[in-house]
Amino acid sequence: MASMLLARHLACSFQHSYRLLVPGSRHISQPAAKVDVEFDYDGPLMKTEVPGPRSRALMKQLNIIQNAEAVHFFCNYEESRGNYLVDVDGNRMLDLYCQISSAPRSHRLSLALLQSMFVNRPALGILPPENFVEKLRESLLSVAPKGMSQLITMACGSCSNENAFKTIFMWYRSKERGQRGFSQEELETCMINQAPGCPDYSILSFMGAFHGRTMGCLATTHSKAIHKIDIPSFDWPIAPFPRLKYPLEEFVKENQQEEARCLEEVEDLIVKYRKKKKTVAGIIVEPIQSEGGDNHASDDFFRKLRDIARKHGCAFLVDEVQTGGGCTGKFWAHEHWGLDDPADVMTFSKKMMIGGFFHKEEFRPNAPYRIFNTWLGDPSKNLLLAEVINIIKREDLLNNAAHAGKVLLTGLLDLQARYPQFISRVRGRGTFCSFDTPDDSVRNKLILIARNKALPAHDFEKPCSSPTSCLFFQVWCWGAAVTNLFVSVPRWSSGITMLTCSSIFSVTS
Repeated sequence: MASMLLARHLACSFQHSYRLLVPGSRHISQPAAKVDVEFDYDGPLMKTEVPGPRSRALMKQLNIIQNAEAVHFFCNYEESRGNYLVDVDGNRMLDLYCQISSAPRSHRLSLALLQSMFVNRPALGILPPENFVEKLRESLLSVAPKGMSQLITMACGSCSNENAFKTIFMWYRSKERGQRGFSQEELETCMINQAPGCPDYSILSFMGAFHGRTMGCLATTHSKAIHKIDIPSFDWPIAPFPRLKYPLEEFVKENQQEEARCLEEVEDLIVKYRKKKKTVAGIIVEPIQSEGGDNHASDDFFRKLRDIARKHGCAFLVDEVQTGGGCTGKFWAHEHWGLDDPADVMTFSKKMMIGGFFHKEEFRPNAPYRIFNTWLGDPSKNLLLAEVINIIKREDLLNNAAHAGKVLLTGLLDLQARYPQFISRVRGRGTFCSFDTPDDSVRNKLILIARNKALPAHDFEKPCSSPTSCLFFQVWCWGAAVTNLFVSVPRWSSGITMLTCSSIFSVTS
């Protein structure tokens, strides 16, 4: 049902939200004669100054949730045609900027193709559509995490984390700088990648983490060697992530000691890197280490980690790229922690259909273009996300994920009890469940057999996975899945590699 709704919504959006029509073109050496092209305007038409009153009002609204100083004006893409861009005040302008030189325009392209939002894609940082703020309120802002009123959209998880790092570094330097502006020395040295313009700050991450593959993110990614080999990186601190023993109720003391050891190492690294003049400006952590092997920690571990960040003046960044969207039974996995002081920054992508990050007011960039790129996300994804969120709320899918997750976990624990030689360390939150097998061979056999039992799975280099949300799976679906696993497990007799059960199942609605 959800897919039908999304398809219907997307079709309506394509028809009504954006229109990009194409003018004629000529070589620069040709005379500038008027070329009549279907759907093109006759010429410019100015009704107000630019930005006009409607644009200024919308800029004021957008500025509430992010720095909007880079916005030139808001556009009416339904009325924009050919070479002419029409703003929300009705001004028709010859568009020489072309979405920061990124809009592909040719009168040879068909109108049907150009009606797609993916071709007529606005550069949101400077020329957002009229309904941009409204759609953000209906989508992302409607599920904003506690304490984070500011929002910046991006395209993917890596660029979300990369720009979150930049935001943290700017915030930290601003604290050190105080009320004074940039010095001339800072302005000059930053151009040659030297201090003080480029301070030697660092981000503390955890072994087993995955935060992306771009340069800054890769310095905080420690899940697979193949991601990092041959790539220069930064000397940033890496703390151990707890390796819990299961079942949890049988290893309470041991797990408390393990988490205390990791937290102590975090503090030691912060002090060590401060002495090395590589101050830790922020700490990044996943609620569940996904690519690194579905590693969990207690809610108390994360509360204490947040306290350490505050104690040492570090920003606390939660990476919800994998865990956000409801698969754990709450829309954001870190909501399980019960933080007294919310995280400072939270990144998202994947199931959210669009990337970006929420942050507290104090992390707001103090000037335009400091956190910026050509697209800053994609407004078409906001339309889809708004519909997905409506479905999640209407069909109570967060409670469904929590309830179905209990059914799944119970079934996996039963499997573990029956086949302890093959299955161990069953764990999970909501439908985000996983277990270990003795080695790669056993895991690969299970994946193959399960796939032939209508449980699509993926191969992984090591104990890691990229879970899906499974919000639309009902309890009976998980029951059927576990039943098929009961049939699959006894079919081999050799055998520690983790298999993530929420990755086994292809979730469709």
